[in-house]
Amino acid sequence: MNDDLETCGIDEITPDVDGPLTIGQVATLTGLSAHTLRWYEREGLLQDVDRDAYGNRQYTRSDLRRLTMLMRLRTTGMPVSEMQRYAQLLRGGDDTEPERAKLLEQHRDRVLGHIADLHRDLDMINRKIASYRHAKPPALSA
Repeated sequence: MNDDLETCGIDEITPDVDGPLTIGQVATLTGLSAHTLRWYEREGLLQDVDRDAYGNRQYTRSDLRRLTMLMRLRTTGMPVSEMQRYAQLLRGGDDTEPERAKLLEQHRDRVLGHIADLHRDLDMINRKIASYRHAKPPALSA
């Protein structure tokens, strides 16, 4: 099993999942809508989700691992085109690990830059709050 899939925090959302899950169950576990889950498939981010005899999706633990990683990438602002590239590389097997690492390192650097910007902005907000709390009360009118 690929390390990218084993280390993405699936146990945070699916601690007791052993068998296949329906799209509704995955939606409940992840907080994503069934529509969004189908979108992940249409965009090529999730592929080869098994189907039962009636054509209903049957998500495996491996599907959930991949989905969890993709959710992390999405919530940290990775563009869909880069997520698609990552998914394509993942399907390419072990030979694509260096390229996947490079893609994730570039994204990490953007995330760290964004975090630094947020810290700077939060510091300014905290200074402004402190200035309001330490300001002299307005003078009373006579």
